[in-house]
Amino acid sequence: MNTINPLLPGYQFAEYLLVLNPHEELQHKIFTVKQTLKEKYKTAVPANKSHITLVQFYTWQMMEDKIKQRLQMIAMGTTPYKIELKDYGSFPSHTIYITVNTKNVIQRLVKELRTARRLMKSPDKNPQFIMEPHIPVARKLNAVQFKEAWTEYAHRHFTGSFIADSMLLLKKKAGDSKYQIVQRFEFMNLPVNVKQGELFS
Repeated sequence: MNTINPLLPGYQFAEYLLVLNPHEELQHKIFTVKQTLKEKYKTAVPANKSHITLVQFYTWQMMEDKIKQRLQMIAMGTTPYKIELKDYGSFPSHTIYITVNTKNVIQRLVKELRTARRLMKSPDKNPQFIMEPHIPVARKLNAVQFKEAWTEYAHRHFTGSFIADSMLLLKKKAGDSKYQIVQRFEFMNLPVNVKQGELFS
């Protein structure tokens, strides 16, 4: 009888994030907001690198090559676009985030990414496709922290923008504390027949 050895690397699960990454100057501006919140309200600071998450999923590492091939195909047909960030929003009563003004273009991309859904599934977890794009600056707040911080940040202003010309696949294996970069997928705005020709030639 054939059995799967869970100790083999390909049969081990990993957590993946597919994200849009702001440029370094904007990263620094967002990190300053995180640090200010941490110092004033004792909040937990999200990961140093700020990004807009498109999809979060758990799957076997042996699926990685197929997932990368499908993401490459999607990226090749995607047009680079400008992302506008403006002011703050919240998920009561635990998270404060920077609002993405240009949601429509990201939502269209996320809908396209849904075509890879079956590659991103695991037996007990479905992929999470993020239809409300945002950049967290404070998470896991308790009720008091949230009330105090949101009373201030609901009226604060933030502006920023960046050109989304690629998406980044990140991976965190069991026991890892940080995500590692798997691959960057450049947006090329190619028609479908050209995409297929280049990918499979």
